[in-house]
This record gives sequence, structure tokens and C-alpha cells, in this order.
Amino acid sequence: MQTATNYRRFEVLRSLWPWLPLWTVVALVAIFSHGPMPLFSTRTLAVAWEMWREHTWLVPHINGESYSEKVPLLFWLIHAGWFVFGVNDVWPRVLEVIFGCVQLVQLSLLARRLFPDRPWVAKAAPWMLLALSYAFLFGLQVMYEVLLANCVLGALLCLTPTLRRAEPRWLLFGLLIGAGLLTKGPVMLLHVVFPWLLGPLWNDWAREHRARWYGRGVLAMLLGFALLVAWAIPAGFAGGDAYRHRLFFTQTAGRVVNGTQQAQSLQSHPHWFGWYLVWLPMLLFPFTAWPRAWVAVGSLRKPLEGGLRFALCWLLPSFLLFSVISGKQWYYLLPEFGGWMLLLAGAIAVLRERNSTLAENYWLGSWVLGVGSIVFAGLLFALPYLTFGHAFRNEWIEGASPYSRTFSVAFLLLGCLLLVRGRGEMRRVAVTGLLGSLALNTLFTLTLWHKYDLSPTTALISAAEADHHPIAFEGNYEGQFHFAGRLTQPITELRDGLALQAFAKDHPDGLIITHPDNLDASASRYALLAQPFRSAWIVVWSAPTIAALRAGHTPPEPLQPTRIFPAPVPSPLTPQS
Repeated sequence: MQTATNYRRFEVLRSLWPWLPLWTVVALVAIFSHGPMPLFSTRTLAVAWEMWREHTWLVPHINGESYSEKVPLLFWLIHAGWFVFGVNDVWPRVLEVIFGCVQLVQLSLLARRLFPDRPWVAKAAPWMLLALSYAFLFGLQVMYEVLLANCVLGALLCLTPTLRRAEPRWLLFGLLIGAGLLTKGPVMLLHVVFPWLLGPLWNDWAREHRARWYGRGVLAMLLGFALLVAWAIPAGFAGGDAYRHRLFFTQTAGRVVNGTQQAQSLQSHPHWFGWYLVWLPMLLFPFTAWPRAWVAVGSLRKPLEGGLRFALCWLLPSFLLFSVISGKQWYYLLPEFGGWMLLLAGAIAVLRERNSTLAENYWLGSWVLGVGSIVFAGLLFALPYLTFGHAFRNEWIEGASPYSRTFSVAFLLLGCLLLVRGRGEMRRVAVTGLLGSLALNTLFTLTLWHKYDLSPTTALISAAEADHHPIAFEGNYEGQFHFAGRLTQPITELRDGLALQAFAKDHPDGLIITHPDNLDASASRYALLAQPFRSAWIVVWSAPTIAALRAGHTPPEPLQPTRIFPAPVPSPLTPQS
């Protein structure tokens, strides 16, 4: 018996090779190729920093105010690493890579349980998940969705039968629901409720023991909510009336129903009903451009086996529900990406068994992706000539052109790999998808990261705060300077011109940060610092100087010229006149 157990463990460990170390190495290289990304990662780190600095472990804070947008589990995990290693931005990024590794292992285990007679699915599903370009690139952000995906997949693993036990592990199911609720709030339930509600359609034990399935499932969900309430009630009282109202009502209702009245701004991101459907091909790339994937899904016929029924019971109703909800972002669907790959791997496994002709037909293979990669390589190679001749007036294209020829070679080689015939086609698609994503991330780092790197501004305002200069930001401040600058005081938000004039009058030694679309002559002459940020600029002013300019007056000449941070010098590969 012990020998059989040890053999099974060895087989599980062996199945992790080589996709787990490959993904880990590529993810670590990508996530440390540049700093934390504004505004996703910097906002999360700012909240964790303020909680750490003020010892407010119950109530998240940003810019000196309570932050009801998020619940605290991710921040607590960041703090756990800071207790051991000190405050840094390395641990949060390593933590995200750990979450990604866990997600791949969870998907492999889920496939193994749902497709016990098709071991190929357990081998293929994690390969396919690591190939998703959007999921990989977004996984480089210090955000909540990858941890939420771990909670979702963990909870669903609790519902699936094993060789030794058919009944779900209800206690662990409830605890993982609670962890998901403490990661992203009530949306956790939307990711797991349908596989449970539709359990009799895919789970034999649920069909035979309906009362226990639903009764114990309700108790498990109540346990999960009890964990959330155990934090939310004391946090609500600690945060005050406004925070409590936003925590218990506004921050959820504002995302579900468009137009919900709110006392202050909320990041609700409303979009129309079909928004997710339009973007789904991009989210599931490269497999949406793999003809065999379409054929495999389209050829599915009843009766479907349990694993495929599970995937459909999970994906279809949850996708419909998220489409109905007003608030939409691409990454909201990240916990379901594993489910889509589970469905696709299962469909391909069925196709391989039932129709070997279609499963091996070259014209349904990866050649489409290969041709696309080669065409993309050609565009990258021609990019310096196109920008030199001003065929495209686009700052992103012009910014990428200095290194585009070098990377065209990489995409040419990936395209040739995708044109290869024979066995291992799925792995070739997966590897090229992963390496292609790494190449794009590296190209971005070399050519466009300077438009996101806020280090010059952060250094200036950090030194200004150390000298006790008040700082203000015109518009909505997202915490992008707080962690990197280790700021200890809030930055004042200036909502209109009157607020700007009042701040300058009250704080003649203060600084004001603006975010104009273009850098005009007055900024180049009178500002303290200017740097590109995304498709606009960040400009730092002396408060009296910008107040005088806004009032139509001419300020005195600055003692030092404006520090302007231009784009990097073009590579010698760029054609010269």
C-alpha cells in the first residue's frame, strides 16, 4: 500500500516537469525586468505600505484615508514577508510568482480528478494555461486576481471526487471561500457558486446525495461569510461611518448596477453587455488562433463526460452573469481562465480519441499562428523604416522601433517552430505563447518602460517631503508615489482651480503635481521637473509658480532650469538620414 502511495506521489511530481520550472523562470525574469507598474502594482503597494507604517492591520488605507475598495488578505500576505525580509518590492513580486505556480499545480490536480481516464488532460491543461498571453502579462502585476484564482481553484478542488473520497471536503471548501472573500470580496462567490449549484449535472455523489450536497454546501458558504464578517465588523467600526457604508454596500453595488449613487468616486468600470464576448478571443490567445481548438470544441457531442460537464457548468453561467454585471475589466475573468483551458484540453483529448484524422490534420494545426508570428516579425523588422519615413505618427510604435529588428528575429524563430509538423503540437503552441509574451514584455521594458517609470518624480517629492514641503496633486491621486518614495504624509488632491489657488496661498513652499496631455512652453520654462507618463506627462511645480501662471501672471524666473526627462536615445539600428 505504501509503495503504491509513493508511486502516485512520484507520478504527480514527475508530471510537474518541465512546465512548472519553465514558467517560474520566465515569470521571474519578466516580473523583475522593470519596476512595479503604475497604477496597478503601485496602488496595491501603497495600501500595503500605509497599513504597515500606521499599523492599521484591520482597515486598508491609501493616501491617509480608509480604502474600502479592497479587503486585506493580499496586504496581510505582503506584510508577512515584510516582517521577515523588511519592507521591499521584491517580496510582493515573488509572491505573485508563487501564486501563479500554485494556480498551475491546482489546474493539473483538478484535471487529474475530473478526467481520471484521460491523463493527457492533466498534462496538457497547465501547459495551455501558461501560454495565455494576457494572463501571463497581467500576472506580473501585484494585484488580487491571481490570489483569487488560487482560492477559486482550491474551492473547486474541494468539490471534486478523489480515488479515496467521493464526498466534498466541506470544511476546507468553506475556508477557501472565506479566503477568496477576504481577497476580493463577495465576487468570490460568483466564481464558485455555479459548479456547486449545478453539482448533480456533473458529480455522481451530488446526484445521489442532493440534500447533503446542498445542505452542507450552504453551511460551508456560511462559514466563508463568517470569516469575512469576522474581519468586516471590527474593520467597519474602526474605519468610521463613511467607510462602513462603502464597505458594506457601495463598493459592491456600484460595480453590479450602473448608476448607483455614491458619496465619492468609485472605480466601477461600466461596460455594455457584450463587452467580454468581444474581447474573449484576445483574452484566450493564442488558442483562439489555433484551428484545432475550434474544431475540438465544435465537435463535442452528447453524452459529455463529467469533466466537460463540470467545465460547462462553471464557465457558461458565470460568463453570462459577469456579462450582466455593469462593472467589467478583463482581469475580472482571470479565475475562469483555468476553466477555459480545462474545457479545451478535454475537448482535444476527446478529438484525439474519436477522430484521429482531425486530431492529426496539419491544416488544423499551429501553422496559422506560425504564419502570424512570421508576419509580425516582418512588421517589427520594417518598423524603423516606417517610423523614419513617418508612415506612422504613433509614439508607441516610434518608441518600440529602436529594438524592433532584434526582436523580429525572436518572433521569426517562434513562427518557424510553430510550422513544424508532428507530435507535441500543443506544447509548441504553449512554449511559443509563453516565450512570445516574455519577448513582448522585454521589448516594452527596453523601449517604453521610461514612460511608466516614475522614479524621477518620486525622488523629487520624497526629498521635498523630507524637507517638510507640502505636496498636492491636481486631479485624482492613485497612490503611485507613496510606496516607492516611502512617503509618510498624504498628498492633497486638488479638484479645481480654486483649490489650487487656495493651496498655493496657504503653502507658498509647497509643490503641485499636474498631469497634462502635452508639455507646453510654460512647463518647459518654469516647472521643477517634467517626465513622460504613458501617453501624457507628469509635471512638478512650485505652488506659487503654477498658481501665478493659472491666474494669468508671469512668475519670476526659476533659479534652476526645468529637469526634463526625454525618451531614451535611439539605437544605432534606427536608419539615419
